[in-house]
Amino acid sequence: MNQSQSSSTTTQSSLFGTGRMGGGFFDEFFSEKRQPRAHWKTLSESLEKLGPHELAARAENCRRILREHGVSCFVTQHGRGVDEPWRLDLLPLMISADEWSKLEAGLIQRAQLLNLVLHDLHSTQRLVRDGLIPAPLLYANPGYHRACQAIDVPAGGYLHTYAVDLGRSPDGRWWVLADRTQTPPGIGFMLENRTVISRVLPEAIEAVRPRPFSEAVRLRRETLRRLAPASIEDPTIVLLTPGPRSEAYFEHAYLARLLGFTLVEGDDLTVRDRKVFMKTLEGLRQVDVILRRIADAFCDPLEMRNDSLLGVPGLVEATRAGGVAVINALGSSLVESPAFLPFVPSLCRHLLDEELKIPSVATWWCGQGRELAYVREHLESLAIRPAFTLGGTISRPRDLPAAERAALLEQVTKRSHEFVGQEEVRLSHAPVWAEHHAESRPVVMRLFVLFDGHEYKVMPGGIARTLRDERLCSTTIPLSGPCKDVWVLPAADDETLSIQSVPAIAPSVERTASDLPSRTADNFFWLGRYAERLENVVRTARCSVGRLSDDTGAGSHERISALAELLTRLNHVHLTAETTPLRERLQEEVLGMLYKDDHSFGVRDLLGRIHFAAFSVRYRLSADTWRILNHLEPDAKPKTGRLPLVYAASMLNTLVLDLAAFNGMEMENMTRGHGWVFLDLGRRIERASNVAQLLRAVLDCGERTERLLEPALEICDSVMTYRRRYFYEASTSGMLELLVSEPTNPRSLAFQLSRIEEHARGLPDGAHRDGVALLRRRVSHIAGELREFEASGFENIPPADTSDFLERVLIGMGGVSELLTQVFFSHVTPQVN
Repeated sequence: MNQSQSSSTTTQSSLFGTGRMGGGFFDEFFSEKRQPRAHWKTLSESLEKLGPHELAARAENCRRILREHGVSCFVTQHGRGVDEPWRLDLLPLMISADEWSKLEAGLIQRAQLLNLVLHDLHSTQRLVRDGLIPAPLLYANPGYHRACQAIDVPAGGYLHTYAVDLGRSPDGRWWVLADRTQTPPGIGFMLENRTVISRVLPEAIEAVRPRPFSEAVRLRRETLRRLAPASIEDPTIVLLTPGPRSEAYFEHAYLARLLGFTLVEGDDLTVRDRKVFMKTLEGLRQVDVILRRIADAFCDPLEMRNDSLLGVPGLVEATRAGGVAVINALGSSLVESPAFLPFVPSLCRHLLDEELKIPSVATWWCGQGRELAYVREHLESLAIRPAFTLGGTISRPRDLPAAERAALLEQVTKRSHEFVGQEEVRLSHAPVWAEHHAESRPVVMRLFVLFDGHEYKVMPGGIARTLRDERLCSTTIPLSGPCKDVWVLPAADDETLSIQSVPAIAPSVERTASDLPSRTADNFFWLGRYAERLENVVRTARCSVGRLSDDTGAGSHERISALAELLTRLNHVHLTAETTPLRERLQEEVLGMLYKDDHSFGVRDLLGRIHFAAFSVRYRLSADTWRILNHLEPDAKPKTGRLPLVYAASMLNTLVLDLAAFNGMEMENMTRGHGWVFLDLGRRIERASNVAQLLRAVLDCGERTERLLEPALEICDSVMTYRRRYFYEASTSGMLELLVSEPTNPRSLAFQLSRIEEHARGLPDGAHRDGVALLRRRVSHIAGELREFEASGFENIPPADTSDFLERVLIGMGGVSELLTQVFFSHVTPQVN
């Protein structure tokens, strides 16, 4: 060994260790001689130059970028749904060019085979008649839907997107663990992984030059456009998602934005005359292609599961009539069943006249006598899993107590067709980054195959999932958990690869304003309302915290009592005149408003509502806007210490700045389309309601009103404006003039009503003429009543009359909000009066 080789070995040992000796598994990084494999060499040298401390910093930067991008999986923990942050390992999984060519050929073969099987089982079913597939495997399979029989599929392809989960055995061979043929998740996460890794490890990307995804993404969009049933120059393509509570909703939003498609849920679509239409602000717009992310069984409650709230009633009939193309085709979930795995080799020989290039993990379907006998005899060495679903858990009889093992055997015997026995693959190990070094963990890989209308092509990369256990604990690989990017090395003669791996995400451009689905407009509207409501709560809490901290001089008890009454009237706290000790109880209530999860419309509650509304429209928000919204929850976390009011004030100041940044992005960066209009409408209606409610509460405090003028001005961010305009102490008439009728004050009622009137005039009325006309009349009536009221002069109007007027404004704003919902979001024709 020469000196350079010795130095290299020593350095590599410091970062990657020497691998785990023995253990009966394949090591992805180290060869049998405990040296790095050839296709890892360039990467390892690049990383060694950075060193462990720099790599640790890069790993932290990777986590920061993912957090700012809002990359997450929706999972259930302890009975409640949470968005689990995406965990991306700094070290990719490397695949050599020679190995990739074999994988590529095997995956294309498998995709072609399964597509042919699906064609047969949904048409002539010759494979069943000829005995190649047992009849119970088809007819007892919940993935077989008779409603999908004999439906023409787009471009002859059931599988336009197909994924395969692979594991490597100790002898170095890849084995198929599962086929994902229905709505295979992961492509969006794979693209995001590459984007992030390219930013944090540009030196490694430059050195290794892994194969890019850009061509595959471009072809995907062009293929979907060609699948429209008729020759349409600009087809309407939508991505159908189960919604924000779906595990892969981030991916759905990401792909919709990347491909330029409209993201819709089942309620956004309707079927008329065997065609599918999208409900938009301007009426119904025909949909030509649906890229679905909803399982077969939930797509149509009329012909599939009648309890589904996710699908589109009549979708199967529209597909059968050729009125819309659905990708992947309905019924494609059939061959996901693990029970099909034992029959794949013989099907390959029969349909393709070829031997299977990538074997499936050894599987025995218990619905056959000989196979059932084998499983019973070898129960201790096999894993038992459901035959017809990728969901559920794996049972390992050897790990069970005798009684449970006997009960499992009884179930397998009585309901034999519902189970398979499966040999467990000892998974290979790959290096993962942990703190300041790499350590070895088991890994599985998911690769993706796309159909371009003529042939199948494998995307050059994938997602690798690292595990704690060398044995899979579930029948499918979950999206959540630590993952890796998969790098495919270029062939030796390929000099054309671009470093840019993922195309830049194009802005979400609406072809016309009518492309905005009603549900999206609804979410924009409530995003505006909740953001404004949070700002109002934060400013109210900041005003209260400041007075609780600083107001300790003469008369402070009376001022704190007045503040407590105001907050009680605003329903922020629940105190009475007899509450003692008042200051301590008020402080407790205000801090509860900030930190308690169960405080209705407190800070925590509103943050959750904002997150849900924003997440629902995230594919229409800019990266900067999403980054700002992502700061809200971390910035609102409580800090421990002995000065709760000081920490609360700091947190509230930060939230005010975050919300100001969001408002600025809204005003300066959003295109003035219908999405922005409804976002601003929600904000203006909420602000008008908040101002009216605040002023009414101040006036209703009677003798304490004078003590509440300054707090009211502070909550409305108008203290400096008042002082510049009036050179005397705050007065009721001056406050009302500034916060009610001043048209140049962006916090006044008059300003809000002016903006609402302006937006009402620009709302589309083609499909809602009567409803929009009624809306405009109601807004004009409220604005006209304000002009009449202020003409009398606030100093001449009794407080009770002003309070009554403000109550009418509150009721009027509620009516406008309800009317908007009826006309544009629910598509209910209001009663015109």
